Amino acid sequence: MKHVRFHATTCLFTARALRDFGDGFVAVLLPVYLLALGLTPLEVGVISTASLLGSAFLTIGVGLLGARYGHRPLLLGAASLMIATGVAFAAIDAYALLLVVAFAGTINPSAGSVSVFVPLEHAALTSAVSDADRTKMFARYSLVGALAAAVGALVAGAPDLLARIGVDTLIAIKAMFILYALLGLIGGVFYARIPKRRPVRNARSASALGPSRGIVFRLAALFSFDAFAGGFVVQSLLALWLFERFDLSLAAAGVFFFCSGVLSAFSFPVAAWLSQRIGLINTMVFTHIPSSIALMLAAIAPTLPLALGLLLIRAALSQMDVPTRSSYVMAVVTETERAAAASFTAVPRSLAAAASPAMAGALFAASYQALPLLICGMLKIVYDLLLLTQFRNIRPPEES
Repeated sequence: MKHVRFHATTCLFTARALRDFGDGFVAVLLPVYLLALGLTPLEVGVISTASLLGSAFLTIGVGLLGARYGHRPLLLGAASLMIATGVAFAAIDAYALLLVVAFAGTINPSAGSVSVFVPLEHAALTSAVSDADRTKMFARYSLVGALAAAVGALVAGAPDLLARIGVDTLIAIKAMFILYALLGLIGGVFYARIPKRRPVRNARSASALGPSRGIVFRLAALFSFDAFAGGFVVQSLLALWLFERFDLSLAAAGVFFFCSGVLSAFSFPVAAWLSQRIGLINTMVFTHIPSSIALMLAAIAPTLPLALGLLLIRAALSQMDVPTRSSYVMAVVTETERAAAASFTAVPRSLAAAASPAMAGALFAASYQALPLLICGMLKIVYDLLLLTQFRNIRPPEES
């Protein structure tokens, strides 16, 4: 039994690494690619909004269907969609068609855990560990993904390097989208190796929320607020801000986002360690607030080195709530509700955030470049205070 669980976990971790590697370079290349096609900053923001909105609807669907059809076939379907998305972005130049592909596909402008894959992977992984080991497992899962995304961000500089030997930059970026599709194909091979799960007898009740509905809806409301705030500074838009505010090169942006991703990655095991001492909710809140302050200071930084330094401080703190949040949601619901709970609390990472990138794009177009970062930081601090007041007394089993 332990061997089967280890095998499933290894396959899921590997598939997550491949997927996040692709998301890492796509998030940096997306604004460069769209601007090269002649789109405006506002249109770049709208495409980011479309991708997040479409991801939200897909995530709702897989959360409801997870218990009925099992994790493996749905993950294979998502991997197929990733393949189609990469090929379509490489082949299409028209803005309207790109909007459709962004909405229906898996393109991820945030290079984070905003994905149709997330609720299925969370539910599958939680069943493989004990309550005591759950947060550590999510920390390792997040660490693997963040390191892969960091390497992906570094690889985003490849088109600039290829341009030095005569390769057209636009063609090189299109080739990166083909690589994204190939990663989806390889990830699908690993998803296919996940052991089949026994069918649920009462699939209808298992696919819906039950006794934990109230807690999940309250968490979803707060996560919606947090996601709306984060949507102002998704990674593609942060890259756009650096390009326009400081004229940062694509290669330099890749190095910066690599360093940022590495810092975020190694914050995950720290978060697991810290949560054992001060609790999951306290870890989420008291690491998040300083990161928001660093973001707001970066928005008004007069020089590039100072701005990048503050953004790196933010990166070292801002993602420490990722494994703790995932662990907390899985801890406060029953086993049969996990896929649905993961879906209904992951959806805000897309749905509520969907309006923000278009707003940020409009602010960029109106030359209010610092405002999206300031709005994001202020709203996130409000979210943290609300989370602390509402959930500090609702503890997971290992803290009782």
